[in-house]
Amino acid sequence: MKYFYNMKPSCFGFPISIFFIVINEFCERFSYYGMRAVLVLYFKFFLHWDDNLSTVIYHTFVALCYLTPILGAIVADSWLGKFKTIVSLSIVYTIGQVVMAIGSINDLTDHNRDGTPDVLSVHIALSVVGLILIAFGTGGIKPCVAAFGGDQFEDDQEKQRSMFFSIFYLSINAGSLISTIVTPILRGEECGIHTKQRCYPLAFGVPAALMAVALVVFITGSSMYKKVLPQGNIMVRVSKCIAFAVKNRFQHRSKQVPKREHWLDWASEKYDNRLITQTKMVLRVLFLYIPLPMFWALFDQQGSRWTLQATTMDGDFGAIQIQPDQMQTVNPILIIVMVPVVDTVVYPLIKKCGISFTPLRRMTVGMFLAAMAFVAAALVQVQIDKTLPVFPVAGQTQIKVINLDTAEAEVNFGPGLHNVHLPSQGETDYFTLDTASLNALTVSFGNLTKSKTLTALGQNRYTLEIKNDNGNIIDTLVNVQTCSASNYTAFEKGTKEIVAVTNGSKCQQQSMPFGFGSAYTIIINECGSSGLKMRYIKDIPPNTVHMAWQIPQYFLMTCGEVVFSVTGLEFSYSQAPSNMKSVLQAGWLLTVAVGNIIVLIVAGASKLDKQWAEYVLFASLLLAVCIIFAIMGYFYTYVDPAEVEAQLDEEETKKKKEMEIGKEGTAYENGDIAKVSQTEM
Repeated sequence: MKYFYNMKPSCFGFPISIFFIVINEFCERFSYYGMRAVLVLYFKFFLHWDDNLSTVIYHTFVALCYLTPILGAIVADSWLGKFKTIVSLSIVYTIGQVVMAIGSINDLTDHNRDGTPDVLSVHIALSVVGLILIAFGTGGIKPCVAAFGGDQFEDDQEKQRSMFFSIFYLSINAGSLISTIVTPILRGEECGIHTKQRCYPLAFGVPAALMAVALVVFITGSSMYKKVLPQGNIMVRVSKCIAFAVKNRFQHRSKQVPKREHWLDWASEKYDNRLITQTKMVLRVLFLYIPLPMFWALFDQQGSRWTLQATTMDGDFGAIQIQPDQMQTVNPILIIVMVPVVDTVVYPLIKKCGISFTPLRRMTVGMFLAAMAFVAAALVQVQIDKTLPVFPVAGQTQIKVINLDTAEAEVNFGPGLHNVHLPSQGETDYFTLDTASLNALTVSFGNLTKSKTLTALGQNRYTLEIKNDNGNIIDTLVNVQTCSASNYTAFEKGTKEIVAVTNGSKCQQQSMPFGFGSAYTIIINECGSSGLKMRYIKDIPPNTVHMAWQIPQYFLMTCGEVVFSVTGLEFSYSQAPSNMKSVLQAGWLLTVAVGNIIVLIVAGASKLDKQWAEYVLFASLLLAVCIIFAIMGYFYTYVDPAEVEAQLDEEETKKKKEMEIGKEGTAYENGDIAKVSQTEM
């Protein structure tokens, strides 16, 4: 292996360069997980995508983040080297985060200053470009940073290298945990130039700033790094070996050609026995990877479906108000607690009970626990659905009527449709009408009647306000979702001070407490010497299912992650040759990418009307895959790569000696012939 470095300063036995790498990793993970924590809510509430499209785009992004590490590893090992790859792609990464932050600025296209973007396509384009750049940046540097940190140590610093990796992964979890707490709080703030909106620019801007800090810190330590020159990528060699074996076998498919013990043996004409044997070992593990994407399909929905589920729940934890996207912090918190508990308590207890809890059995249990987490999520969703309002579907319109007058009123929507009688200052709940039949309405206050033609009513909710103004019936039909005159104003749960100014009089009053997810229409009846008199009309009731009910599903999923993910990496490394670790790392990351692709396919193609049914579908699929994996694991034979490599070393040494003896024998025979020839002469 070739290096390019001078003697480097150290601190407590550690190269000073690793401190720059650890800080860089903390900032980068803060940037990535902070941005990702609020991403699905940004799609839904800023870009106004529905739940399915938000989920599809979210998992497309995550899948791309786990596909690009393969490219990053090849570029680093075959062309630029780790240092230049990290710097180059970190610049791309930072630009992507900045573009995301710019794309989330509401005032960028809000020319009429009504609080909503006028050209949403501009924000969508910027967001997509930003996400693509981020995916290539974070994915490209993912396989390089940890390996680059390991390169900083000498061969006799094994203990320090091991401690570095512990600190390195601690920085990952710290960055993830802190950012998942902080960025949802930033998102919940209100900011803007002309109108105040949820502060997505700040929620994306802080991660962008942290990524810029990560880049600057990493470059600052440049002179202290030990830089390994590119030596070629083992994944490329393995791929070429497999491709040659398949091609050679296809070219010799005749029955007259003798069969070989393994199909990879057809690569022996071009590649040495060591590479072929090592590739066989790797392929045995990669074959076991085939069912694994289904686990990640469920696991990564914590940031999409589970976060969307939390938006319909009550986040009041007493002194703490939890945002829906902050519930994701339950996972890293439980990870920090569960990993040492499982390693020091659970596994030893299982061993004392005489149970053979092999790595593949642990992974099977992890898949089962993840499936149970989705069963728990489905049960919670069933309870949530009981509390949610029913919105109109295609061909339907919903109307609520509010009587602003002190007299009784009648509202008739036509023959065979809903007729409404309202008492003084009364109102109805939303009721559903057939849109095609809804052409006109008639409002009556005693003998006073007024008719109105209705046009262009769609699949929306409308509020009809009626009042008798000195013999002139005033009726206002407004779409409370789109009409600028009656837009809802979003703010945090609790009470707010309401200020009204009418005819020069200013009145103010503390509002009633508003709950999570609720929507109210506030009628200002009077503002004068007697103060402010208001009337509250409940349009959507507050969420009543508490977010704490999500904790069981997070607990089950985290337990599944501990026994699946940690064990899976440990098993993979234990079954692979020393120089093939990167191949298995690429394969493991690929299973995460495929898992997210499964989610976007199911979310895009699913015709299930109920979210709980989709949760049950995913749980059922994972249970089926779990059974298949258990069968595959039962027939798997564990190997010791060190023994296999020692055997290969012995065979190569023996072969080398035989070749040397053969050369000496040939030289001896040639010498005898020469002597005979001289004698005869």
